[in-house]
Amino acid sequence: MPSDEQKIKCPGCGELISIDSVITGQVEEKIRKEMAVEQKAQAEKLEKQKEELRTKELQLSEKIKAADIEVNKKVADRLAEEKVLLWKKALAEAEKNKSAEMQMLEGQLKDKDEKLRLANEKELSIRKEKNLLEEDKKNFELEKQRQLDEERVKIVEEASKKAAEEQRWQIAQLKKQINDANIANETLKRKLEQGSQQTQGEVMELALEEILKAEFPMDEIVPVPKGVNGADIIQKVRDRSGCLCGQIVWESKKTKNWTEGWIPKLKDDQRAIKAELAVIVSAVLPDDIKSFKYRDGVWVCDIKLTVSLATALRATLEAVNREKMMAVGKNEKMDVIYTYLTGVEFRQRVEAIVEAFSNMKNGLEKEKMAYQKIWAERDKQIQKVINNTVGLYGDLSGLAPLQEIKTLELGDGEDEEE
Repeated sequence: MPSDEQKIKCPGCGELISIDSVITGQVEEKIRKEMAVEQKAQAEKLEKQKEELRTKELQLSEKIKAADIEVNKKVADRLAEEKVLLWKKALAEAEKNKSAEMQMLEGQLKDKDEKLRLANEKELSIRKEKNLLEEDKKNFELEKQRQLDEERVKIVEEASKKAAEEQRWQIAQLKKQINDANIANETLKRKLEQGSQQTQGEVMELALEEILKAEFPMDEIVPVPKGVNGADIIQKVRDRSGCLCGQIVWESKKTKNWTEGWIPKLKDDQRAIKAELAVIVSAVLPDDIKSFKYRDGVWVCDIKLTVSLATALRATLEAVNREKMMAVGKNEKMDVIYTYLTGVEFRQRVEAIVEAFSNMKNGLEKEKMAYQKIWAERDKQIQKVINNTVGLYGDLSGLAPLQEIKTLELGDGEDEEE
């Protein structure tokens, strides 16, 4: 068994199954069936032509036989008539003049001999003509058979040549489609790699929006329209009863360098929106921040810790909102709450929560990377099977003309673009 043969495990019985053998067997079976259908159609066509030729030969044979019978009948009738007339004439002459019987008989015999000679010559001529007709018939049959054989050979050669031409054209078309698809794939890959900085930022913003919507379905995630000054996303935190607990403004940055001016700008946006918290999610962090940090009234974190930090912040907003609801009319507690939110204890608690979520996130990322590695290996194995199948089809096409296999062709224009 080849060492590079690909196998998969049957989910039912657990037995290892060779993918190459299964696909190769299916392709060979399909090719055999299609070749059998084509050979059967060609055989039926040739048999039909043979039947037509046999019918024509039978008709020709019947005509020749009828002509022979007619010639023989005419010769016999004419000989019989000549003999009867001669004997009647001789008897009549003998009765009229017996004295001149000998002369008459001699003359009649001479005349008869002459007529018999003529009749024999005529009969000989007729027989020669008959022999010539028979010879012409044999030559005609032989020539017809030769023409039939030549026509049969031409039909087979033309059918084989046509099938080979069609197969070569289909293979050339398949190669061109594969080449065009590879060129389009390389062009698309270069365009994706050369994406602009603005496009990358928009992609990161959309990714941040999707993450928040997926993780916090009860909250209202409002993206700020393009061209409008302010943060990228506003998260309106709501508890299970639907009560608004507060707002978090999010700013996403996809750049190569960190800019300190982002923090005061986001704080201005926070004041304009009257949000309780503000967060900057950046692909590049300052040198003194490894994962996340509370700096100048704004949280700064990596994209990987978005969910962890958001969970901790909204939990804090819910807790503060509960305290507010319990302390309605008690202004003195507002100072306590404000002191708590701006104090070291709140920051340490949020950091502890985020670190816990970060550890969980790292474990999840490791599992995801492991599965992605397995999926990539399987994708390469499947691609290898497909390449071997196409190669097998090309090898068989070079040995014998094959019918078109739809499963080995590319799709329409939409499929090629995808």
